[in-house]
Amino acid sequence: MLPHSLPFDAAHPDWSAIPAQAGVFALFGADEHAEPYISRTPNLKRRLRRLLDPRPDQSKRLRLAERVVRIEYALTGSDFELLLRLYDANFAAFGERARKRLHLRPPVFLRMAMENAYPRVYVTNRVTKSAANDLFGPFPSRVAAEKYADEMLNFFLLRRCTDDLNPDPSFPGCIYSEMKKCMAPCFKGCTDERYAEESRAVHDFLATRGESLMQSLKAERDKASEEMEFERAAELHARLTKVEAVVGMISPAVRPLAQLSGVIVQAVAEPDQVALFLLSGGQLSGPAFYSVAGMRHPNEQSGSSSLFAHPTMLEPVPLMETPVVEAASKDELERRLDAALAQLGSERKSAKAGQLSDHLCLFSRWYHRPQTKRVGEVCFLEPDGTVPVKALLRMISRVYQKSVSITAERVEA
Repeated sequence: MLPHSLPFDAAHPDWSAIPAQAGVFALFGADEHAEPYISRTPNLKRRLRRLLDPRPDQSKRLRLAERVVRIEYALTGSDFELLLRLYDANFAAFGERARKRLHLRPPVFLRMAMENAYPRVYVTNRVTKSAANDLFGPFPSRVAAEKYADEMLNFFLLRRCTDDLNPDPSFPGCIYSEMKKCMAPCFKGCTDERYAEESRAVHDFLATRGESLMQSLKAERDKASEEMEFERAAELHARLTKVEAVVGMISPAVRPLAQLSGVIVQAVAEPDQVALFLLSGGQLSGPAFYSVAGMRHPNEQSGSSSLFAHPTMLEPVPLMETPVVEAASKDELERRLDAALAQLGSERKSAKAGQLSDHLCLFSRWYHRPQTKRVGEVCFLEPDGTVPVKALLRMISRVYQKSVSITAERVEA
């Protein structure tokens, strides 16, 4: 279940074998069919000694040492890795009950069911693989999703009602048709072809994070300006500004579920390494460890962003007692990255619908924290599925440098 395992003897416990680091642990009894006790802690040795080293004044009901025969644990270097390790261990031990034990709730998405005769946009937390191209998110909350949907629909004439439509010319319509904010398919205010065209425009807006509408408005604005229709150009520019403001309401993580892919970079307990996790269509896998040995970290304050040695840079002469670290070339750093990504791809398994929802919940819980409290970074893939290698290497350097500075501060404290 967890990478490290050791037997436990209540009469002669070996506490020196357990590190005093953050991690996830599981306690197993002699009965193989009994459920293990699984938890997380910032200090494995301290927590296990508290549980398994009974005190004279401790109640007999709390003495677990007599029942535990094996300890399994995994060291973690970040909260994200800890949550994922904890979920994997709970799912292996308890199956679907892990969701309730960890209080995981499905994240919020916007969905546009294009198979409907008259599609509409609505908020949902039901995640299915078959609707991966029609689900857009995850949003931090239902309120944020509803607000974005309302503001976005102001640029289109899509229906906002929740009824199953049976168009009837005698139907009086609703307030949105009176306000000219809906094409009113309910009383045949438009043809089915025209409504389908508007539906595709809304779907493209959601799929491209507003880029489809912004590019169209920019082209119309430039054309109006060339034809000296300056009033129309000003109107189009004002509309473009409103669209950009609405698009700015959402985080970079809000995108079609089928395209919700990237590489998550986290610190690890081992020195000179970072952990990489693969996010593929909302499904998590990993970690794969990436060595930063020989990487030249950029100096953010100097404005330099180069991770590689400058051809005219002079090499400093190290002291005799200082170990010499050979600088890694660009090709070497990229080879390491290719190997780590290949490992993540080979370990990726097809998740069930419930597990996919759980992975999305874990990702959303980590990503939508306040930026000052979110440890680690995520590098989203390009729309064509390629990995932005340079951006990812810089991200690895930043995460590693930050972890080193945090560790140094803790040692000084």
